[in-house]
Amino acid sequence: MDIVTIQNVKKYFGEGFRQVKALDGVTLSIEKGKFTAITGESGSGKTTLMNVIGGLYAPTEGTVSVGGVSLLSLDEEQLTIFRRRNIGFVFQGYHLIPELTVEENILFPLALDHALVDKAYFSELTALLGLTERLKSYPYMLSGGAQQCTAIARAFITKPSIILADEPTGSFDIKTSQSVAGMMKSVTDNFRQTLIMITHNPDLAQLADRIVRLKDGRVV
Repeated sequence: MDIVTIQNVKKYFGEGFRQVKALDGVTLSIEKGKFTAITGESGSGKTTLMNVIGGLYAPTEGTVSVGGVSLLSLDEEQLTIFRRRNIGFVFQGYHLIPELTVEENILFPLALDHALVDKAYFSELTALLGLTERLKSYPYMLSGGAQQCTAIARAFITKPSIILADEPTGSFDIKTSQSVAGMMKSVTDNFRQTLIMITHNPDLAQLADRIVRLKDGRVV
């Protein structure tokens, strides 16, 4: 069963001779519960594709469906709520709130939605990511790897159907990158979620169930 369906999506930036075709007719389906890696050279359209799937960019042309919902059918407020409840984002930058503890950072999306905390899920998630002993620490007290694990836990805490990860290990050495990516795969496998990861690293891509390669805004 497909959880993401993209039909002939084009995304252009600028106008006239300065127009950039970031995506140029992408058709793609992503299976539910699988780990898909999106690879390609810089400028191939990887991040734009992720942002279109996540509803951060509206396509210039084409359709995008996530979990059976057409993103183009939602107004801005509906789209914001849909993203918060169905899509988790992990970026290369951690984007943690420095004034909040690890636990508070992780639970922040639930607070925004006035949602109850599933304590058993929280405990299992933080244990899988090696954060159990660090919940009362602040971001500045953590290594880069632990900060990224906190960001990953924050993305997962709402139990989203899809996790979108844009170069989540790009600032790490090879060993740490493999460790963090492995933990993300373990969490998605454990909770039967869909992981879509953008990566330049061929070793990390090999962890995926499927590799999608982009070139010049097209799937190759």
